[in-house]
Amino acid sequence: MDELSARLGVPIDSAAVVRRLGPPLETELANWMPVEQVAKAADLYREIYPDIGVPVHTAMDGAHDAIAAVRAAGGRVIVVTGKNPRDAVSTVEALGLAVDEVVGSLFGAGKGSALARFGAAAYVGDHVADIDAARAGGAVSVAVATGPYTAEELRAHGADVALPDLTEFAGWYARWCRRDEVG
Repeated sequence: MDELSARLGVPIDSAAVVRRLGPPLETELANWMPVEQVAKAADLYREIYPDIGVPVHTAMDGAHDAIAAVRAAGGRVIVVTGKNPRDAVSTVEALGLAVDEVVGSLFGAGKGSALARFGAAAYVGDHVADIDAARAGGAVSVAVATGPYTAEELRAHGADVALPDLTEFAGWYARWCRRDEVG
């Protein structure tokens, strides 16, 4: 966002953008410029993102362990994101995340069709729109308070499970998987 701001000569508060991560890029850009400039700005952002954005990503604490927990239980890992497919795949690869599928350009309840298509049993996200996605896809909503919302806010929005961060996922998932063995 800082590079986009510099290239366009439009002030964009990247810290504010990060606090609101989740909604589509065009929605965020509409906060900073007239609507008629949004499409061109989004195109430029997507042009520069692979060289500037992808390399600075770091895996969230617990991400690799979360994937390992799902795999150990015989599950598949699907990433369903608002990020465009090209950049989503590049980011997943750069982070070394061993996932089975990546589906991009979906937000909120719009992710539900992808979750249902893959038969997702649980969906992990850090935005209230991810709770809506889980509901729309028939999955358990596992919310992590690593984004713009607290665990309490995520619970209030209807998360089935609210974890402080992704490092708690593997333990929760192991207990959740065992519920079927004893129930």
